Amino acid sequence: MNTAALNVLPYGDVSPQLAGPLRHAGAGHAIVGRIVLGRDAWFGAGAVIRADGHHVAAGDALQLGRGASVHIAHDVYPTLIGHNVTVGRNAVVHACTVQDDCVIEENCVILDGSVLAPGVVLEAGSVVYPRSELTAATLYAGKPAKPVRALTPAEIAARRAALRDRNEADARDWHGADAQTALAATAFVANTALLRGQVMAQADSSIWYGCRLDATRGEIHIGARSNVQDNSVLTAAAGGIRIGVDSTIGHNVTLADCTIGDRCLIGIGSDVAAGTVAEDDSFVAAGAVTAPGQVLGSGFLWGGAPARKLAPLDDRKKALVLGTIGTYCDYARELDRAQRAARDTRST
Repeated sequence: MNTAALNVLPYGDVSPQLAGPLRHAGAGHAIVGRIVLGRDAWFGAGAVIRADGHHVAAGDALQLGRGASVHIAHDVYPTLIGHNVTVGRNAVVHACTVQDDCVIEENCVILDGSVLAPGVVLEAGSVVYPRSELTAATLYAGKPAKPVRALTPAEIAARRAALRDRNEADARDWHGADAQTALAATAFVANTALLRGQVMAQADSSIWYGCRLDATRGEIHIGARSNVQDNSVLTAAAGGIRIGVDSTIGHNVTLADCTIGDRCLIGIGSDVAAGTVAEDDSFVAAGAVTAPGQVLGSGFLWGGAPARKLAPLDDRKKALVLGTIGTYCDYARELDRAQRAARDTRST
């Protein structure tokens, strides 16, 4: 199995601590910041662990599938991962605790403050809502994830082995960039983001690790101070993709042709269909799926599949949107310095 050169970057004065060499490092992976990583880790193509505002600690034999993302919640929650944990393709483990022997299948999302007890199996596509506590040796499924049944040790081992087989078989190419970009001088592009075609990014915007932006058939515009977080996939057609100012596109989001207004937040793992319009000050919950041509009205929380109006935005959510913008501008400045230093080191 081919292994790419390690892509390890510090955040501030803290570099990742690896207990030993990775068993596999796929193309486009990133290990960034305040991380303590155990032995025999396996990273699929584009897999990311990023620990900037807080820290990540992971035990031995962690496996992250293609495009999986592990992150923290600013300075509020770390991410703590036990031994022998397996995470599937395009899953997000965010600011939570995942104990030993858990199996997190493809396209799952685990949200802030949640705790998965040992041996939890999370069925593909499930979303664990914030501050949930999942019982040991139990299969969970759904949005929100709910218990299905207890599992035997043999069943857990079989689900783990099957997911690891799928992760190891998912070795599609991680294509290089060929962008004709128009990036502001202060825009940040992470060193594993892949940009193709006409991508425009305004001042202090940021495009994070593992993101794939395809603007070969239509333009992608990213407004000032907006951020596109790790492993999100933006694919423009004739209508293009336009993201306003001070907006956040969360981890592992999929955007087709759409318009995202100012001060919006598109939650982790959401799927935004072609023709969607998110008006200014819209908040889309994690795992939401919009319908083609859907209009998400200003000032509301939207969630579900298909997305529906859940509640007016309260002051806390409005503050979260704006607070995330400032924090991500800080992250981007620090990691731009780290990337520049790494390039300078390689060139000497």
